[in-house]
Amino acid sequence: MSTPTVENVVIIGTGCAGLTAAIYSARASLNPLVLEGPLPGGQLTTTSEVENFPGFAHGVDGFQLTQNMREQATRFGTRFEQTLVQSVDFSTMPRKLVTAERTILAKTVIIATGASPRLTGIPGEKELYGGKGVTTCATCDGAFYRKMDVVVIGGGDSAAEEALFLTRFASKVYLVHRRDTLRASKIMADRATSHEKIQCVWDSVPVAVEGVAEGAVSGLKIKNVKTGAESVLPVKGVFVAIGHIPNTGPFAPPLAVDEGGYFVPEAGSQVRTNVPGIYVAGDCSDHVYRQAITAAGMGCQAAIEAERWLAEHNG
Repeated sequence: MSTPTVENVVIIGTGCAGLTAAIYSARASLNPLVLEGPLPGGQLTTTSEVENFPGFAHGVDGFQLTQNMREQATRFGTRFEQTLVQSVDFSTMPRKLVTAERTILAKTVIIATGASPRLTGIPGEKELYGGKGVTTCATCDGAFYRKMDVVVIGGGDSAAEEALFLTRFASKVYLVHRRDTLRASKIMADRATSHEKIQCVWDSVPVAVEGVAEGAVSGLKIKNVKTGAESVLPVKGVFVAIGHIPNTGPFAPPLAVDEGGYFVPEAGSQVRTNVPGIYVAGDCSDHVYRQAITAAGMGCQAAIEAERWLAEHNG
């Protein structure tokens, strides 16, 4: 029986974090294996235009950006395999990653599985998501709604921050929340409720995103939870800010996570975990910035850390 191949580094995820880690690992002659799930390229592929990634003066299509990264990683020798990790065993060396098809052995692992935005599930949301008016990132897409009316759904700090950021571009920002006060911290709530461009819509929940027939958002139907009355907010953009779900399930435990399910790096590092030789990068551990460029930076760090770990332990 042949001895199973032990990979130097396995990277899980093909967003900006995973692909950057692949580029750096491949250039270091580590011959990385990248495991990609059902959405190659990650959340960025659902964004029609990325205007804030350095090096693209006129913006770049989200799918094209990740495709460029993938081609770059491939050019340096990265291998790709489409599969999902179902469970892991990090208690032995080499580390074990179990998929439906096989068990993969690895000396080091970089987990860059990202996070999935929480959506409301209302009619029209899925159909108009990604370049058609429904989004989960004001930083990414806010500039596309200059002098337009938009709505933010949510009541926490994220919703308040999104609403405040959007005031830089939008004519009016509706902030829809199911209660009569925001759950956000007092300072954020005060800033949002006192801003002249923000109109809070209390005791209301979203019912449907309108504009599916036209292929672009034309309004948000809402319902008052106290009176049952329905109305439509005439907006061009719907920003859903009810949180994210980190894709950390198969790895926690043994990897440490916080109360929100995000990986918790070791003190003094953004990417080292509580298990030696296992690293994390991108939105699965970063719930603060959640940007393509910060994810890429973490992917770079993780790859360099993995390279150094291998140099110390391969001797």
